[in-house]
Amino acid sequence: MIIDVLENDNLYHKVNNRFNKAFNFLRNMDLLRLNPGKYEIEGTSIYAVVDNYFTRSKEEGLWEAHRRYIDIQFVVKNKERMGYANLGQMQKYTKYDQEKDILFFKGTGSYFIIPAGTFVIFTPQDVHMPGIAMEKPEAVKKVVLKILIN
Repeated sequence: MIIDVLENDNLYHKVNNRFNKAFNFLRNMDLLRLNPGKYEIEGTSIYAVVDNYFTRSKEEGLWEAHRRYIDIQFVVKNKERMGYANLGQMQKYTKYDQEKDILFFKGTGSYFIIPAGTFVIFTPQDVHMPGIAMEKPEAVKKVVLKILIN
């Protein structure tokens, strides 16, 4: 897991050869005006999902991980709390859904605050719980970039 601000994205381009195109999307789009939905950047190899939602309590949150895609989650507006745990610390809760590239877990992890302008990179060993409220639910706008690993 990596947490940083968009101004430092160039530090991570060597992590995956698709990161540069993904970060270009964040840098070059008017994210505040971008409508919710899916945006193809490089077919199914790189795409963005833009969403507006209200954060929820930890009790309503779900621990998740992915096998085929890396997430770059970028908070555009407001802030949210996210949970993190290493895959080895968690217990599988559901079978892997290959079509949706998602697996759910039970367990406990650490939580951190992600303000607007900040991104988090989650790789397959990073179980995460996004969209968690600080003290009360608030409206958040976020872009999740999905980067195919192979």
